[in-house]
Amino acid sequence: MRDLLILVVRLLTTVAKLLGPGGTKAVVADSLLMKQQLLVMNRSRRRAPSLSALDRILLGFWSLFLPPRRLPRAAVMIRPSTLLRFHEALKKRTYRLLFSARRKGTPGPNGPSQELIRAIVELKQRNPRFGCPRIALIVAKTFSVDIDKDVVRRVLATHSCPAPGAGGPSWLTFIGHTKDSLWSVDVCRCESILLKTHWVLVVMDQFTRRIIGFGVNAGHVDGVALCRMFTHAIAGQTPPRCLSSDHDPLFLSHPWQATLRILEVAEIQTVPSVPLSHPFVERVIGTIRRECLDHTPVWNAADLERKLTDFTAYDNRSRVHSSRGGETPAEAGGGPPTAPLARSRYRWQAHCRGLYQLPVAA
Repeated sequence: MRDLLILVVRLLTTVAKLLGPGGTKAVVADSLLMKQQLLVMNRSRRRAPSLSALDRILLGFWSLFLPPRRLPRAAVMIRPSTLLRFHEALKKRTYRLLFSARRKGTPGPNGPSQELIRAIVELKQRNPRFGCPRIALIVAKTFSVDIDKDVVRRVLATHSCPAPGAGGPSWLTFIGHTKDSLWSVDVCRCESILLKTHWVLVVMDQFTRRIIGFGVNAGHVDGVALCRMFTHAIAGQTPPRCLSSDHDPLFLSHPWQATLRILEVAEIQTVPSVPLSHPFVERVIGTIRRECLDHTPVWNAADLERKLTDFTAYDNRSRVHSSRGGETPAEAGGGPPTAPLARSRYRWQAHCRGLYQLPVAA
């Protein structure tokens, strides 16, 4: 339709040029040209009214019938600045046509391959709670592809998937940057499906973000029960030099302090009433709730411990961590890196009893 319209305009222009200016048609064209200019000026109260495509076509067509000496008087809307801007636009257009590349198609780099798009879409479909940054980290780590979260967002949008303090480190982070020198502990509560309270002691390594273990206790927790939970959580592990805890009264009890003295572990307590001073273990507890406990029912202490053990294996070996640049805690602790997979040959492995599915070698 556009090509046909351009052909008609060119035909009318050619006919007008053949007829030439002068005569009655020049008077009629002058009147129509003046009338169109007045309509345009009355349409807008701005100093420089905008011309539509139809206005430009009509004014240009009727000006073909006027003698050259009549054009300066008929052009009541044209100012010197208009001619200068028109000349500048014409010059840029000319140079663009002369020196621009003749290559057709959309410029820029090619998008992701179909295999990569399929992997991104399937990863989102199998794990709806994964966001674009998490998916980008998983794809980059699994397939050894340099991909950005914005690319993942565009892929998911195109394929109709649901969308996707003071400067410097704190003292706690600074101490934890020596491997296995600082662990963090905290206690959280979990309700079973029968509304029975279970307390969970979380122990994690500050540097690698590795979950050391969990201690579960059903019912009330005192100093003795806390020491038993801690011993169960670190079974088979070498105790650290320092241990970070908050100001919970449980961590001030005599059995707990005696246990730390026996293990020769120095305790570092965070700032009172400031959860942000204990950020990593608080975030781990939030991750456990959002990604595991909020989606699986818990029957008793044994069932809770089994599910937390499954999540520990998933979090330490397979789950990518944005704070570590996409590394898993096992790799940050010196483990072998995961070999990249072929985008055309892989399978899906279930974690946490089917809660999450990640691509692995076929």
